[in-house]
Amino acid sequence: MVKAASKHNKKEKEKTISAKRRIFITFMVTIFCAIVVGCVEYLRQRRVPDMHIIIIFVIVLSGILVTYLILWTLGAFSRFAKAAKILKRCYYICLIAGIVGFIVLQGLIISGTQTEQAEVDAIIVLGAGLRNGEPSIILRTRLNAAIEYLEGREGTPIIVTGGLGQGETITEAEAMFNYLRRRGIDEEHIWKEDASTSTYENLAFSREIMIERGIDVDNARIAIVSNEFHLFRAKMLAGNAGLDAVGVAAQTPTLRLRVFYHFREGFSLANALVF
Repeated sequence: MVKAASKHNKKEKEKTISAKRRIFITFMVTIFCAIVVGCVEYLRQRRVPDMHIIIIFVIVLSGILVTYLILWTLGAFSRFAKAAKILKRCYYICLIAGIVGFIVLQGLIISGTQTEQAEVDAIIVLGAGLRNGEPSIILRTRLNAAIEYLEGREGTPIIVTGGLGQGETITEAEAMFNYLRRRGIDEEHIWKEDASTSTYENLAFSREIMIERGIDVDNARIAIVSNEFHLFRAKMLAGNAGLDAVGVAAQTPTLRLRVFYHFREGFSLANALVF
């Protein structure tokens, strides 16, 4: 009898130690995740490129990890063990649903990666950041795709978009204007939209410029130039801005960048669909 009681007490003691260890691990990981989120948010506030998307990824990943650890910790307590088991099943169901949803989003993104040939009334080139006052490598691919699409459509106006970024002395639109002009595009056909800070604003403000320039936007067809990973969302936002748009795909230059931007775009598309 005494031996059985001693064995029971030993098991309870081990459970207590295990529970305390799990609480400590969960607490430390939660603090670490909060610090990482805080650092990424600081970089986002400083307008470091891509941080507005990376922070979504970090928050989602931290939430998945911390939630699992909380359920894992609850499972160490006898009174919560049953509830923790049920919640863990719900957790796995939600996780699988999230993965399936992300795969569906990637399918939508891939479905919009082809250039559509059409007669258009204007071409809009979406901004993608500058490096030392010059278009970034991603933005150059868009500008080059616009130049190629313009062949056989000479005289069609090109609207270059994007306002003044953090730390820049020139707007994206101005840098794009200079790039196209150096490559022989008539500057009279390059219209600058230099006030926007997002894809939706690129499109909405471009719509206003077209109206001011005499284009009947309600009956016009617009070509939107962006990288292949971005076209599905760009055309969706164009519809929201009241534009009938076709896509012109600029090919992202390397496999590494393609993988990164397709992954990132999944979060952007989910955000656009929800909000």
